[in-house]
Amino acid sequence: MITSTEASARLAATAAGIGALISDLSADQARWRPDADSWSALEVICHLVDEEREDFRQRIDLTLHRPDAPFPPIAPQKWVTERGYNTRDLREMAAQFQAERVQSLAWLATLADADWTRARSRPNSPEMHAGDFLASWVAHDLLHLRQLIELRYALARNASSPYSVDYAGEW
Repeated sequence: MITSTEASARLAATAAGIGALISDLSADQARWRPDADSWSALEVICHLVDEEREDFRQRIDLTLHRPDAPFPPIAPQKWVTERGYNTRDLREMAAQFQAERVQSLAWLATLADADWTRARSRPNSPEMHAGDFLASWVAHDLLHLRQLIELRYALARNASSPYSVDYAGEW
């Protein structure tokens, strides 16, 4: 079972990895999408900022401390276009993500004795425990690390033309 201390260590590590994966991207590279259905690196970072502010931290807090309060609505897929993610500045959004993560880690440090088994019902969804939200937060970062790695690979593949990256191995 994951603890807040373990989750904090993992979230700190993934935040560092996310920062490293975008640190050298140009504005054009940050906005590039491999296809119409994919997100750009900038969109991923903007999404992570909003998730940090409006999703995981809030839902854990509400589950642990105000179980009768409703969850604020979120719409991560819609926010990509509604909030104009791909028009923003990568450096600014990366700084916001890192600042929000620092706040999250400080907040998690106050939850050493939290009851991670505390659960709450959600309309049309299974009951979720505070620990489910915590574990999902860690996994969410990993999903977006993978997404950023796939974007970096696609950028490298495209930049190598007319040469091939096949010798690197199978993707």
